[in-house]
Amino acid sequence: MKARIQRFTVVFEGAEEGGYLARVPSLPGCVSQGETLDEAERMIADAIRAYCASLKKHHQPVPRDVREVIETIEVAVPA
Repeated sequence: MKARIQRFTVVFEGAEEGGYLARVPSLPGCVSQGETLDEAERMIADAIRAYCASLKKHHQPVPRDVREVIETIEVAVPA
C-alpha cells in the first residue's frame, strides 16, 4: 500500500484523572488518550492512520490540516 506523509495539528490537554487527551481539529471525532504525553502521541498517531484509512476505504478525501494556534495569555480576574 502506498503512503504519503501528511502533517496534522494535534491538541494535547491534561486530563483531570491524569494522563493526556489528544484531538485532531481537522479530523472531527479523531481523539485518543495516553497515560503519558509520549503514549498519547503514539495513540493519536494510530488513530489518525485508522481515520485516514477509513476515509480512503469510503472514497472520501483526507482533509487538509487546519491551522490552529494555541497560546497562553495572562488576564487579571477578580480575586
